[in-house]
Amino acid sequence: MGNDDFLKLVKQIVVEYFNKNADRTDHARIIESDVFIVWSCKTLQNNKALASTTVSDGMYYEITHNGDKQETYVDAYKKWENFVVK
Repeated sequence: MGNDDFLKLVKQIVVEYFNKNADRTDHARIIESDVFIVWSCKTLQNNKALASTTVSDGMYYEITHNGDKQETYVDAYKKWENFVVK
């Protein structure tokens, strides 16, 4: 899968996941332009990307495409905390 096709797939997956799982009482829905790619890479036939949205819910998404099996794996995470250790 080419990089552009993969990043489009990532955005579609995140939009579908968010719109299906968002709290209904918030009445929040997103579209592809609300998803941004934080980081992505392609190694051999595999792709990986980290994505987030413009919604301030602390969620981010890790999406990996296994080119050998033609399978895409999705991990959805919630950021709980950010702190410095010196």
